[in-house]
Amino acid sequence: MDVFVTGATGHIGSAVVTELLEAGHRVTGLARSDEGAAALTAKGAKPHRGDLDDLDGLRAATAASDGVIHLAYRHDYDSDFVGAAQTDLRVVEAMGEVLAGSDRPLVNTSGTLLLALFAQGRVATENDTAEGGPRIDSENATIALAERGVRSSVIRLSPLVHSTLDHHGFAHRLINIAREKGVSAFVGDGSNRWPGVHTLDAAHLYRLALEVAPAGTRLHGVADEGVPFRDIAAVIGRHLDVPVVSISPEEASDHFGFLSVFASFDNPTSSALTQKVLDWHPERPGLIEDLEAGHYFGE
Repeated sequence: MDVFVTGATGHIGSAVVTELLEAGHRVTGLARSDEGAAALTAKGAKPHRGDLDDLDGLRAATAASDGVIHLAYRHDYDSDFVGAAQTDLRVVEAMGEVLAGSDRPLVNTSGTLLLALFAQGRVATENDTAEGGPRIDSENATIALAERGVRSSVIRLSPLVHSTLDHHGFAHRLINIAREKGVSAFVGDGSNRWPGVHTLDAAHLYRLALEVAPAGTRLHGVADEGVPFRDIAAVIGRHLDVPVVSISPEEASDHFGFLSVFASFDNPTSSALTQKVLDWHPERPGLIEDLEAGHYFGE
């Protein structure tokens, strides 16, 4: 297949591009810079210069493809969370217009942390949905494209997608916060859980979704169903040689910054249906094992 990948030079996107090329697909990747374009060319992919605001360019690249994997996102968590979500929705709508009636695949990206808001007190599944909201609107718009002749699917990624390829994700943010504050913290008793998945397992999931996911499918990029936040903090504290402490919800904002919104979320999430539908079985190291390996700490 000729596959158009947005976010192709990012942490997860670069792994997806490699996965696709090794499986025999041809890849065109969205590149915002000469450096990104050169990296794609070196891998054997074709760069498409542009960004998420260039809707005409995205339409053209979509039209020239046999399928799309959409990973790019404006990660303006600190300054413009709503604006970033609105940009993403416009991108999905633009690509959906081109793909309508073609039965070609569109694989979009969302996150499991949103499930913590409406699946409280239980393990979230692929069947959990919400009516709307930032990023949820893009997810729902993607699923709705199934009714317009698009083999659409959404992968909800774990908040902690981890590996040696990860250089800017939430794991690094938590580690950097602990370095700056001199303590590795969790909120309350730290029993709230975050799921995780290895980058290479996630990349394999994206390829399977592109190739065989049924239209209108929600999928979960989850290997570790839920790791207690205090366990994550403990590993970070040990490797940085800083105290591991409990903080109150009132102290979380000052300590975690924008991550304070999520730091106390309990987000246990199942991928049982995803594994069954796509015959996807994560096999790479789990979150704690990967953190203990030391590469996140320059060891």
